[in-house]
This record gives sequence, structure tokens and C-alpha cells, in this order.
Amino acid sequence: MKFLRNFLDKQSKNFEAGGKFPKLYPLFEAVDTLLYTPGKVTSKGSHVRDALDLKRMMLTVIYALIPAIIMALYNTGYQSNLGIAGISNYEPTGWQQQFFMMLGLTFDSTSILSNMVLGALYFFPVYLVTVAVGGFWEVLFAVIRKHEINEGFFVTSMLFPLILPPDIPYWQVAVGISFGVVIGKEVFGGVGMNILNPALTGRAFLFFAYPAQISGDKVWVAVDGMSQATPLAQLADTSMHLTYSWWDSFIGLIPGSMGETSTLAVLIGAFILIVTKIGSWRIMASILLGMTLMSLTFNLIGSSTNPMFAVTPIWHLVLGGFAFGTVFMATDPVSAALTEKGKFYYGLFIGILVVLVRVVNPAFPEGMMLAILLMNVFSPIIDRFVIKGNIKRRLARNV
Repeated sequence: MKFLRNFLDKQSKNFEAGGKFPKLYPLFEAVDTLLYTPGKVTSKGSHVRDALDLKRMMLTVIYALIPAIIMALYNTGYQSNLGIAGISNYEPTGWQQQFFMMLGLTFDSTSILSNMVLGALYFFPVYLVTVAVGGFWEVLFAVIRKHEINEGFFVTSMLFPLILPPDIPYWQVAVGISFGVVIGKEVFGGVGMNILNPALTGRAFLFFAYPAQISGDKVWVAVDGMSQATPLAQLADTSMHLTYSWWDSFIGLIPGSMGETSTLAVLIGAFILIVTKIGSWRIMASILLGMTLMSLTFNLIGSSTNPMFAVTPIWHLVLGGFAFGTVFMATDPVSAALTEKGKFYYGLFIGILVVLVRVVNPAFPEGMMLAILLMNVFSPIIDRFVIKGNIKRRLARNV
């Protein structure tokens, strides 16, 4: 790797002031510091030193996302293979499925390789579009504002594809990530200034702008002409019966957004985030507490017309994006509450709101996305009340 280090050192003069490409310095700096620790050091004064910088923190989050990504690849291919198996005389029409057959593979849901490869042909194009379009906006704003490219996009670029259906049109991916990065983050001043989670902001825009593609039944299985409802949609529809077991839902062998279906994979990621102290266990625990209290309340009330009243906490945990949102979205250190007591109230209200939306509002069977975004808006207010309360108590002790 010494050759690469020397090469970057020689090229640095071209991107600094007076070089050939000074406006592209943020892009060069992002690549350099991603590969190597910055060589700049302080020469005087006392400083607090920490081995964990922002880039390494974001990389830890990406490591925690790996189990969810693996399950996204497997389950997307698995659901697609199951759908194809139910169609007699099936002829592949999508480029992914045609390319899949060109590789000499067969549509077989019992084959791990078949499921992984087919799933990858759906996931990675969405990811590449996200990186290309979102990265363009990141570089553009960095060049215009003359600052470094912020590391937050590395995580956003991973999260956004995982909360999308597998056969979403690529142009919608581009529009969604553009809205999330520009409107959800950059207009507020960039990383550290935004009040909303950028990935969820882009997802919410697609949800309301293109509901037929982002929330219709047929978008959840990557097979042309194949329509299949998610478990949450089945529970909300009184004319349908739930066709999936709790264990299938926990493992992630159900239709849904590519990275949200496996609660098991998400829990592995939660363990990594908690052990490394990157993700707040207080937020995760309080969301779980709020969801449990609210769902048990609806269980006690009951309803003869709304089957969602009977959904128990253990089912809410494994359905939809609850687990994924709890671990990777609600714990975003920028848009979440910052005070320790504030994190508890922030998470508690998210847990309560997600059940309220799922049970009471039939138009939105999911609810997690809306609950997190709403509490993103209120998190600064929660922190303000907590801080003012602390100041008031300290003043009272000194009187």
C-alpha cells in the first residue's frame, strides 16, 4: 500500500490552491482520508485525543449493517424465486432475470447461491444509483461551500437502498436520494445541521409522491406481473389472513423492503452498535417500551372491526420496518435527541406513535417512518426542556 500512499501524496498538489483542480479538493480529501488516517497533527497546546473519528464511526455503522445487507440479498432472491416457481411457463423479462440465466443459474429458492446472486442483481444497481446521484450532490455542495465532503453520506448511501422495495424504478431512486440529501440535509447546512434523517426523508418523499410504486402490493416481489402483500398489509386487511409464521418474520423470509425484513440481522447490528457505543441503547430500549405499552393497551381495548388492535408486541417487533428503524434510523446522532433523559422521551414517543399509526390509521400500515420523522422534528424541543429542567434544579440547590 506504500505505492498508493506515494501516489496520493504526489497528486495532492494538483488539488491544492494553485494546482490544476483546486475546486475538486473536497473529493480528493474524502478519498485520501477514507483510505488513510489524516497526516495533520497539532504542534502546541493541549488536546483531547481519541482513536475514534467520524469516518471510523460511520464505518462501524456500515459493519453493523452487513448482516442486514446479506439478508437483503438472500431474501430478495428468495422471494423472487418463490414467485417465479408459482408461474407456469415463466419467461424472464427483466434484465436482472435474463442476466441471471445468462450466468447459467436456475430459479431455485432452495439454492443459497441462486437466491444471493438474484438478490444482488436487484440490490446493487439501486445502491450504485444511490451512490452516484447522492454523491454528486455531496460533492457539488462541498465544492460550492468549500468544505470537506462529510462522512455521513457513506451511511446514508447504505441505508437508503435497504428501505426500498427491490423493483423500484431507478429514476425514482435518483429522485428520492436527491430529495433526501438536498432537502433533508444540505439546505440545513449539511451534516450536523439537519433536523431530519436524510434517508428517511427521501423514503417519505417517494412514499407520498409515488404511492403506487412504493406502497402497492406488487412492488414487494421482484417478479414481473407478480403481486403479493406484505404481512402488515395482510394484517390490516380484514379480508386476508396472515400467511407467514412469526419465525419466518423474525428470520426475514417475508416480502418487504430489501433490508428491513430480518429482525435477526438487525439485532446482530444492534449488538455491534451497543457494544461499540455508537448507537444509543436508551433510544432502542425506550422505543421498545413505548411500542409494548401502546400495543398492550390496544390489545386490552380490542376491536371487532380492526384486526390491528389484536397485534401483540412480539408481532409488532418483527413486522415492517420497526426493528430496522429502531436500530439504524432512530439512533441517528444528528437528528435524534442528544441529552440522556431526552433520548428516553424521544424513543418512548416513537414507540407509541408507530403503534398508533399502524393501528388507528388504515392508510399507513407501516408507521415507523412517520413516527421517526415526526420525533426528529421534536427532538430539539425535548432537549431544550430537559436542559432547562436541569438548570432549574441546579439553581434551586444553590439557593
